[in-house]
Amino acid sequence: MTNALTPAEHQACFQRWMRDHAAILYRVAAGFASGVDRDDLMQELLVALWRAIPAYRGEAQAATFIYRVSHHAALSWKRSERRRDAWQEGPAALDGIEAGGGADDADRELLERVYAAIRELPALDRSLVLLSLDGLSHREMALIHGLSEGNVGVRLHRGRARLAQSLKEWIDDPR
Repeated sequence: MTNALTPAEHQACFQRWMRDHAAILYRVAAGFASGVDRDDLMQELLVALWRAIPAYRGEAQAATFIYRVSHHAALSWKRSERRRDAWQEGPAALDGIEAGGGADDADRELLERVYAAIRELPALDRSLVLLSLDGLSHREMALIHGLSEGNVGVRLHRGRARLAQSLKEWIDDPR
């Protein structure tokens, strides 16, 4: 893809990426925000991706580029969180992000707990865990965040351990 896109080419690229890779943005938004903040973050991710299209040179797969843009946008959004009001949790915290489209109440509660635990991780570790859940390799994660593969491995190991501990505490004492 070239940097000099016509408006029609820009729009077509965005629509193609949304058709093929929108789930990436939903998972990033769910991993970094909850309640009404999730909608705000999703808008930020969409805008960031729209603006980044001219920078896409086709050297990496589109999904890798989308991961990079969305995770960097989410990390920036998270850093600016201190300037926003406290998060507002809503009962529809995971609307539109159900596993398999028809999760029962127990599955939905578990998924909500997993995302809540992920949101408790430091921002970079949260991003790495989400990328890992999407099946990216350490090498791909390193490219997205500009880290060494070893650093990714260490941070991911620590993030998973914290996540496992948090979920274990919930299982041992669910309320």
